[in-house]
Amino acid sequence: MSNRLREHAEHQYAEELRALAAHDTRPRPPGWNLSPWAVATYLLGGELPDGTRIEPKYIGSRRVIEIAIATLATDRALLLIGLPGTAKSWVSEHLAAAISGDSTLLIQGTAGTSEEAIRYGWNYARLLADGPSAAALVPSPLMRAMQEGKIARVEELTRIPADVQDTLITILSEKTLPIPELNSEVQAIKGFSVIATANDRDRGVNDLSSALKRRFNTVVLPLPDTLDEEADIVQRRVASLGVALELPAEAPALAEIRRIVTVFRELRSGQTADGKTKIKSPSGTLSTAEAISVVNSGLSLAAHFGDGVMRAGDVASGLVGAVIKDPVQDRLVWQEYLETVVKEREGWKDLYRACREG
Repeated sequence: MSNRLREHAEHQYAEELRALAAHDTRPRPPGWNLSPWAVATYLLGGELPDGTRIEPKYIGSRRVIEIAIATLATDRALLLIGLPGTAKSWVSEHLAAAISGDSTLLIQGTAGTSEEAIRYGWNYARLLADGPSAAALVPSPLMRAMQEGKIARVEELTRIPADVQDTLITILSEKTLPIPELNSEVQAIKGFSVIATANDRDRGVNDLSSALKRRFNTVVLPLPDTLDEEADIVQRRVASLGVALELPAEAPALAEIRRIVTVFRELRSGQTADGKTKIKSPSGTLSTAEAISVVNSGLSLAAHFGDGVMRAGDVASGLVGAVIKDPVQDRLVWQEYLETVVKEREGWKDLYRACREG
């Protein structure tokens, strides 16, 4: 087992990618390691003719993933939009791993992201010594993706200032990155594309210009449709992370995971699962990713300070921390939910007591 806390997708799932490549007889777009069909199988799971099982990386609408893959097979870039925790970065990483065999060409968008981070920078020691030259140029992940015919990833695109975002326009439309200092340019190799992600909650921060929007095909990643689907996602991710973290705890019972997911879904939607009771929603998003964190925190408590079996008392603190982001408003919402829903629900008395005590 690797001593790395988290392997890149192309390394963690290298055996699956090799097996898919060996059985992949369908047409592959120029520069792709796999056909679109094989990429979809890699993300959505399936079984190969030799019995090899491909683990699902994304649980949700197959059509959403097919549209995303088909977009990357054209000259359009892909923009994945959704609420926090809807697996935008996860899907982006696995698409790049399956198509290019490299998910590391990543630009993390922030308010401080500069034009150099997207285009290229300079080794200033060499620049001062020798002047502008190819040897002094420091390529960005995007430039490297163009040179190598791979997928570049841009995380949180709408966090990047608008004037820096527009640096992408020429690259995405002309597939060319001018380098005026050297009177030259980089032209993209076949296989190059860009996958960007954006958060629904960031609308109005740095909205994309209409010119840049036209260069992307936008795909919305929704929240899981059903309780069963979301609980399945949490269970799979917790199992995977538990192996990586080597937690000496028993795998959590599905019933406990379903209970945590039920709390999240009810508070998100503003009503109980049966639709009979209206409840207030907290200020946070209560995403699937946060549910995974709550379960992992509970497993850690059970493993290191309990008997290795996760119980209500182990998840209570994580649950309270996930719900209460605003100490005044959210605390009132949570207390009302505990008294009107959790306290009255059959089989939930242990969770009620643990959350009240916590």
